Amino acid sequence: MAQAQSDEGRPPKRDAAPRRLCIASRTVRPVAAMIRFVAAAGAVMPDLERKLPGRGVWVTARRALVEEAARRGAFARGLKAKVKPPADLPGTLDGLLARAALDALSRARKAGLVVVDLAEARATHADGRVIALLRPSDGTDRGVEASRQPCPAERVEIVEAFTSAQLDLALGRLNVVHAALLTGRASETFLERWRILESFRADEPDERRGRPHDSTLEPGS
Repeated sequence: MAQAQSDEGRPPKRDAAPRRLCIASRTVRPVAAMIRFVAAAGAVMPDLERKLPGRGVWVTARRALVEEAARRGAFARGLKAKVKPPADLPGTLDGLLARAALDALSRARKAGLVVVDLAEARATHADGRVIALLRPSDGTDRGVEASRQPCPAERVEIVEAFTSAQLDLALGRLNVVHAALLTGRASETFLERWRILESFRADEPDERRGRPHDSTLEPGS
């Protein structure tokens, strides 16, 4: 009885990471691994910042699941509105995710958290401040080999999602063959957005297999 009384009035325990129901796979996932969508002017709009007002639905950040949600009419049902996804929603979303990540990388550069100089990158890595290494996806073998020198790949995250032209523009340099990302809030923001992009582009088996469905959560929020 004493234990029961002591528990009265306590707020219910909550998971540290918010979770939502994916309208395509019907599985519950952390929001960090998902993309939010809202209705706007009769269409489905991605809400990458998760800030747009109104009812929203969530889809796990996988191209195949976004395609499935569009094909099965899950957006209209989840949003409870007569909305139609754009003809190439997955392709449009890929571009938006890449743009969001590159914008975050540019902000990290302005915050002084990106090192392009090879000698400086090596010295910085010795101090333990390098958390990721960026390499152009279309880099030459010579450029890739050079990019391995600043910091061992097994000790940092390797980012190879962007072309040389994209990195040049984001970093304000020409012919970038490698860049070291230093620890800092702006760097973490970039990595969060890059991980969503990588997840979206990944080719994995249907994640619905073997995963329980939590029917207590609603898709909209």
